[in-house]
Amino acid sequence: MCREGYPINHKKVYRLYCEEDLKVRKRKKKRVARPRLSEPMVTDKANQRWSLDFVSDTTALGNRIRILTVIDTFTRECLALEVDTSITGSRVSRVLDRIGMERAYPEEILTDNGPEFTGKAMDAWAYIKGITHRFIEPGKPSQNGYVESFNGKLRDECLNEHWFLNLRDARNIIGEWQRIYNEERPHSSLDNLTPSEFAKKIEEKEQALCA
Repeated sequence: MCREGYPINHKKVYRLYCEEDLKVRKRKKKRVARPRLSEPMVTDKANQRWSLDFVSDTTALGNRIRILTVIDTFTRECLALEVDTSITGSRVSRVLDRIGMERAYPEEILTDNGPEFTGKAMDAWAYIKGITHRFIEPGKPSQNGYVESFNGKLRDECLNEHWFLNLRDARNIIGEWQRIYNEERPHSSLDNLTPSEFAKKIEEKEQALCA
């Protein structure tokens, strides 16, 4: 104001500033009501719920990679391990569409509150597909325990055991681990069947009941 020729000092400026309440207000984040889980819910059929999460790692050159993990919480099948340097909410929805066209869409999906999951792209996708998008409570990863357990296996058995040369190498190695996990590794919780065998058994049982 002095540079513009006003005969005023800083005390008067501050007084007017306070009287007129001229402070710049910080923009508040819009709070959107989302269905949350008070406690984990048990699934009893395939495609009832898919659980999603992210895992991070690096290549030999120090380049960061992200892995989107998607599992069926009933059959324990790993439906996708999408590997890239970054994965947006739109990319997540495309991955889910790819899975849905191959088998069927789920009744609901369960995620944490990461920006890829809480953005407009995922909100619109769930609305259009008629799928319930549930969020765990912040700081309670145990509410998405199945995918957390899966991520631990992925890290212990694959990520920590390999030195990825580049993104393509990471995709090949992680993709092969996914195949072994689904088709060769039996689970005690699935009557010592692999996830693929268990899913096929459930499908055959459902077909027999409908016959």
